[in-house]
Formats: sequence, structure tokens, C-alpha cells
Amino acid sequence: MTPGPADPQTVREVEHKLRVHGLFELPDLTAAGCGVARVEPLPRLRLTAAYFDTADLRLARHHVTLRRRDGGLDDGWHLKLPVDDATPAKSASDPASRDELQLPLSAAPADGPPPHELLELVLGLTRTATVEPVTTLRNERRPSQLFDADGLLLAELTDDSVAVVDGGHVTARFRELEIERRAGSPKALAAVVAALEAAGAVAAGDVSKAARALGPAAAAPPDVPEPGPVRPKDPAADAVTAHLARHVRAFQAQDLRVRRGLPDSVHQMRVAARRLRSGLKVFSPLVEEHWADALRSELAWIAGVLGGVRDREVLEARLLAHAAELGGPDGEAAGGAIRRILDAEVGPARAAVDEAMVAKRYLALLDVLVDAVHFPRLTKAAQAKSSQALPPLVHRTWRRLASDVQQLRLDSPDVEWHAARIAAKKARYATEALVPVFGEPAKTLARQLESVTELLGDHHDAVIAADTLRRFAGTRGISGRAGFALGRLHDVERAHAAELLVQFERTWPEVSRKRYRAWLEP
Repeated sequence: MTPGPADPQTVREVEHKLRVHGLFELPDLTAAGCGVARVEPLPRLRLTAAYFDTADLRLARHHVTLRRRDGGLDDGWHLKLPVDDATPAKSASDPASRDELQLPLSAAPADGPPPHELLELVLGLTRTATVEPVTTLRNERRPSQLFDADGLLLAELTDDSVAVVDGGHVTARFRELEIERRAGSPKALAAVVAALEAAGAVAAGDVSKAARALGPAAAAPPDVPEPGPVRPKDPAADAVTAHLARHVRAFQAQDLRVRRGLPDSVHQMRVAARRLRSGLKVFSPLVEEHWADALRSELAWIAGVLGGVRDREVLEARLLAHAAELGGPDGEAAGGAIRRILDAEVGPARAAVDEAMVAKRYLALLDVLVDAVHFPRLTKAAQAKSSQALPPLVHRTWRRLASDVQQLRLDSPDVEWHAARIAAKKARYATEALVPVFGEPAKTLARQLESVTELLGDHHDAVIAADTLRRFAGTRGISGRAGFALGRLHDVERAHAAELLVQFERTWPEVSRKRYRAWLEP
């Protein structure tokens, strides 16, 4: 989302969690051979944290934590999110990495809802459900700092005795250790964890204290669980449902990334929307028409809003790179004009995304997408085996592409090449939708189609860039040098577009070889 003055501060946490019983005694880590030379106790802390979630624990089930904590050095509102680029843990002994977004206690009243800045970040998960207090934890924390022989602070070890409070009464207690990395290496932390496990501690993975307090409901799958495998002999309905689940999950994940302003998030969210739309179109004989059309219409709407930002991002990166290649005064003049015009356009485009993603229409779409995974509106044809029902649907997209390409010539209008690009993308998306069912044959054809869509996509980008440069050159306030430089760039883009069509003609005979489509034949 567009950055604002009240944006939360983000802190990266890398920590190990270990469960211990109430009478557990910490071992002498300086004598455990784990690289710790000195343990320095810190003052004890009394922490109280109120945790917020929906009634069905949507945040907890997505491994997200939202809390208000009093006590300690980091009082405030905290939103903990899975790290975007983290490597998935292979075992409970691996460290958990999360981003903690922090706001001060003054960001919202103690007796009210969490700050809207944090609620808006997770709106794609909570959607239309109310976020309310779900549990309160009181924590007696005994922290220590762990140093190596050179005085380097390896980690901070906290020994937490936690009480779960409900209505002013303690309903449960548990104890937990956390080892949070400071300057130490992952190997150094692993040695400390091994010493604690040797003393009887048990790795707890990435289960938060709140999730532990809330019990099994917090460990349930998210609203859209990861789809299971689908075999050719399974009903086509299973393949349709798995496709919806796979890309609704991707859409949800990118929603959170877009709200955080993370790199490439707008593009990936738009791709997820397009793949959902394409799947509903390809599988049209297997799904109810009116239901699918309504869903495709709403996905087209949000993809279009996202495209306002994405298209300008791609265009600016492309044009500035080519302006840099011009070099000299012409390159500087062209680059300055491009930045000035596109910067003025991208602000409203980003504002449109921000506005759309908090709108009732968008939140309703999110609810419909989740419902679509659990209750897809399927026809009787979806009960046929995947091996019988699905290949003809992909073959239909191939025939449309082949027909379009057959009509093309190097001097065909750009609009006809663009139509072929759309047909190629539909065939590619349709084929990729079948990869989880049919494996390598579908993957091989998808790779061939990808080579076509890349060429035609680059051609389309070059055409759009050339048209844009012509528009820029006619903009009021453009100097003569800048106009001349933009004209030079226009010629570069048109020449590149022509080269790409020659490459396409060389590539197509290989892509269209029948052996790549043998698995589609009845």
C-alpha cells in the first residue's frame, strides 16, 4: 500500500522456541560446549499481552499474531507475520523467522480495536469478520544475554512462565524458552539449542504463545488449505477445486504482500487473478456458467486496478533502461521526461489500488473466492475422469492459438499479434493448470508455450512503449532535445518489435510440433 507517516516499524525476528516443564532447570551453558562463554542475566519483566483475532481464528491459522503488550522494552501494538523470503522449516528444531511490525501503545486505545494501520495489513485474511480480543497472557520473563569468548552477543535467551487469563481468572499455565539471534551465526544458535534439548527442552517449531493458549483451533488449516494431489483417474471436479485452491492461496498471499508494499507483489497478485480467470474459462463445461462469469468479472475488475500500477512499473523500468543506453545529453533528457510523466501517473494508480483493497466490493470478492474453493458450482460433466474431461479443454485453447498464428504475417497489424499473444497465454495457463494432474507431458508443453508467450509479450511491451514514447513527445512542456531523444527511443522500440516477430517465426515450428501435444489426443 502507499506508505504513510504512521507506518509501523518492522523488526526481523529469528528465534528458536522450546517447550519445558515447570520444574525445568536451565543447564550451565558455559560448560555445555556450545560456544557460550558468559551468561549475563537481565532484569525480570512482567508482561501482559492481549491477543486479537476473528472468532474463527483466521489470523492464527495463517501463523499471524496481533497483540497489544504492556511491560518490557518494546511495549506496543505488534503484528507478527511469516517472513516473505524465509526458507520453510524442515523440522521443529529449525528457527522460526517472522517480521514484527510495531506501533506504540498510543496508536489505539487500550479498550478499543487494534490500530487501523495493522488491521488493514491483514484485511485480506480477516475480510468481513470482526477482529476482537481472543486471549490474554501474563508472562513472567527471565531474560539473559549469551556471549562468546570474544564478547560477541550471540543471542538473547528468555525463560517465560506464561499464565492464560480468561475473565480475570488463570485457566492454564505453561513455560517456554526462546533463543533469539543477535550477532551470532545460525550454527552458534543451533549449538545452544542442542544443549538445551540435551537438558530436556523440546523444540516447539513456530507455534506462537497465543496459538498454544488458544489450543487446537488455532492449529487448524487456514481458510484455503493447500490442495492435495489429483491423479488422471480422479474426477475432473477434484482438478478444478485444486486449481481454485492453489491460486486463491496465491492471491491471498500476494494481497498481504501488496499491502506491505513488497517487491513484485502487484504483479504476482495480478497473475493469480488472471490464472483464476483463465481456469474458470478453460473449465467452463465443468462449472456453472453464471457463477463462473460473475466471478471472472470481479477478478477482471481487480486485475485491471492492479494493472494500472504494474503496467507503469514495467514501462518505466523498460524506458529508463533504454534511455540509459542512449547515454549523453539525449539519454538524460529522455530519462528526465520519462520520470516526470510516469511519476505523475503512478501516484493516482497506486491510490486506486489502496482504495480498491479496502472497498466492500473487494472484501466481498475475497469471501466469494474462499467460498468457491469449498463449494465450487460444478456441472455433471465434472464427475468424469480427469483423463477424459481435461485434455480436450486444453486442446481447444491450442486450436484457437494455432488458428490465430496461421493468419499472421510479419506485416500484420499489432492488434492481430496482440490477439495471438492473448490466445498463447490462455493456452499456456490452461496447460499449466493440468501440470499437477498429468505431470511431465503437460509441463513440457507448458514450457514450449512459455517461449511463445515471452516473445509475444515482449513484442507487446515494445509496441506499448513505442506508442507511449510518441505520446510523451507530444506532451506540453517537453523540450526539443527531450522530444528528439524520445523519438530515438521510439525507433529503438519499433525495431525491437520487428526483431521479435522474426524470432517468433523461427520458434513457432518447434513449439507446434505434434509430439508435445500427443497426451492431449483422445
